[in-house]
Amino acid sequence: MALPTTTDVVASNLERRGVDAAGTILSAFLLLMLLASLGILVTLLVDVFTGGIDVITDRGWSFVTDSLSPSPEKAGLIQGILGSIALTAIVVVVAFPIGVGAAIYLEEYAKDTRVTRFITANIRNLAGVPSIVYGLLGLAVFVKLAGGLTGGRTVLAGGLTLAVLVLPIMIITASEALRAVPDDLRQASMGVGATKWETIRHQVLPVAMPAILTGTVLTIARAFGESAPLLLSGAVLSSFFASAQGVSFFERIAQEKYTALPIIVFNWARQPQEEFRALTAAAIIVLLVLLLVVNAAAIILRDRFERA
Repeated sequence: MALPTTTDVVASNLERRGVDAAGTILSAFLLLMLLASLGILVTLLVDVFTGGIDVITDRGWSFVTDSLSPSPEKAGLIQGILGSIALTAIVVVVAFPIGVGAAIYLEEYAKDTRVTRFITANIRNLAGVPSIVYGLLGLAVFVKLAGGLTGGRTVLAGGLTLAVLVLPIMIITASEALRAVPDDLRQASMGVGATKWETIRHQVLPVAMPAILTGTVLTIARAFGESAPLLLSGAVLSSFFASAQGVSFFERIAQEKYTALPIIVFNWARQPQEEFRALTAAAIIVLLVLLLVVNAAAIILRDRFERA
């Protein structure tokens, strides 16, 4: 009796009408977990919007432009918004070139040795370290050890702390984006006489840039919403950018106390007055809107790179 061929076995399996009970149960379980996650997310969003929408509709744009105040009727977010923008700018300026440069070296130049694998493994481990640990690092290094350069508990120290926090994620996402570029593109470029750097600059990076920008958005979003590292590196409910006239932007960054939107949310949530709970929800809404704006800008840049 002849043995069945591979084609016969595949055709028989395809024609089988049996029910995969385990697969069906697993699929239903995963769908249930997805619906539960979406339900929790929707519940949180509805709670935040119902709690803070009255503040935004009543006060309008003044809620964003007013300064911090102990009075709930006058308290605004302008210092927190400016502080978060300054922190994000420092994170992008520091973490983006270092992260992309490190990824280029690891993927394009470094040989596959034990040292390289050890470095890569530790970078991935650092991406999972709790943010409070980076806050302690920032307090020890940027506030205490390098306080003469950063000014101590300033926005510069906070921005550098957040940059170190997101740097491992930046390196990982950039490395994955570079690894996804086909090797045929590199070989074709160097086959027509281009150097390795010319190949990376003109061929590899343009192809990988959309994915790199996507990873950058994720890191910026995480840095924008962090509060624990900032509390340790000096963020307070202060009058950032509200000092006397004649002080430059860079002098304020290097010398003054600062605050950020997550810090304002954290502090308002601790206040016993009922009015501050509504202010907390309204501040969360503003934070979500700013994150959506940042994500939209990154999507536009990514689309431009993809069409280029």
